[in-house]
Amino acid sequence: MDKELSREILLEHFQNPINKETTNDESYIKVNSRNPNCIDNLDIYIKIDENIIKDIKFMGEACAISTASTSIMIKNLIGKSVDEAIKYIDNFYHMCNEEEYDENMLNEALALQDIYKQNNRKHCALLPYRGILEVLKKYHN
Repeated sequence: MDKELSREILLEHFQNPINKETTNDESYIKVNSRNPNCIDNLDIYIKIDENIIKDIKFMGEACAISTASTSIMIKNLIGKSVDEAIKYIDNFYHMCNEEEYDENMLNEALALQDIYKQNNRKHCALLPYRGILEVLKKYHN
């Protein structure tokens, strides 16, 4: 993906993140994902019904990369089955770790394809995925 387009996508998702809101709805599973080495601290709420991710919301304080990554993740995971979401997340991890991955699965997440070059920023990009993956694996089992 072109570097300028990547910047535009990340900036848009940072300034106007998808579903940045909290909920008291008990049908959502809440998980906290935080980075002890910086300010990033997100509460992520996921609603799964009949093995399909119906909704994801988040609230908290985070840097531009974590916020944009969370927003992009939400956009890409809503509507997927739990298995599809786990496969998507594994693919994202591969991209962030400079391993072989399927570009066609990632959509706007490709804006983060060079994140592996900055190890400290990689943690920011992966932060929301760690929390969601924890929930999905528990749900799957």
